[in-house]
Amino acid sequence: MTIRFDHRVAIVTGAGGGIGRAYALELASRGAKLVVNDLGSSRDGSGQSDAARAVVAEIEAMGGEAIADGGSVTDAAAMIAMADAAKARWGRIDILINNAGVLRDKSFAKMSAEDFRFVVDVHLNGSANATKAVWETMRAQGYGRILMTASSSGLFGNFGQANYGAAKLGLVGLAKTLHLEGAKYGIRVNTVVPVAGTRMTEDIFPEAAFAAFAPENVAPAALFLVSEGAPSNVILGAGAGVVQAAYVTLTPGAVLNACTPESVAAQWSQIVDRTGEIVPGSGAEQTMAILSKLQR
Repeated sequence: MTIRFDHRVAIVTGAGGGIGRAYALELASRGAKLVVNDLGSSRDGSGQSDAARAVVAEIEAMGGEAIADGGSVTDAAAMIAMADAAKARWGRIDILINNAGVLRDKSFAKMSAEDFRFVVDVHLNGSANATKAVWETMRAQGYGRILMTASSSGLFGNFGQANYGAAKLGLVGLAKTLHLEGAKYGIRVNTVVPVAGTRMTEDIFPEAAFAAFAPENVAPAALFLVSEGAPSNVILGAGAGVVQAAYVTLTPGAVLNACTPESVAAQWSQIVDRTGEIVPGSGAEQTMAILSKLQR
């Protein structure tokens, strides 16, 4: 079955280049109308660019419809204005892909408080701002698809990226909570963990690997997660044509023989044994799992 986005309106932040551009072009090629948001052209978020308008021109050249937006995701009012522009043009908003991001990599010892704050503000608060701007529209129309962009740095850690990793794992928590809150309104919320060669990762990938890790190779997973038949509360890693599912799991654990740190040490092997681990659907399910264990 071909996945199409005819009559759907999509907003992609950070869509002036790299992965965001790949998302926007692929969505447009499958019938979506696009808001192409982009602010800066450098990976630290500085500077202005005409990148969004250039992507709009590409979409129009292929016969699609798109508008450019230069608002910063860190500005809640700008995100509201972006959403209003989409509704004024097309009357609805069906899809939001939170893709905008920056890097300010340094070891934690050398990282300034400003570098930490700025990266968290763009990735985590920026995604919250954009999502808040479309949330009521999606609730009212009974349909929405929202995609957060996490990172292996958030899921597993990465040297020199304390700020980035903290923000990215925060987005996983945001997505999981919005999945619960949006379900009855037809809003599905997922997370993609891209691995791609872009201006954000130009110092990480050897030149020879750029072709395999092209941004276009992340788009299939992302578009599936914002499609009409998408699941919800899913984390997919994607890169170089490989798609993987990631989970936050909970082991069965152990009922302590005594509430002491010595008991934790003594029962450590049972606590960390992953046999029979579960994937709780909410924080409440963790509490229920504990109560169930106590009642046995």
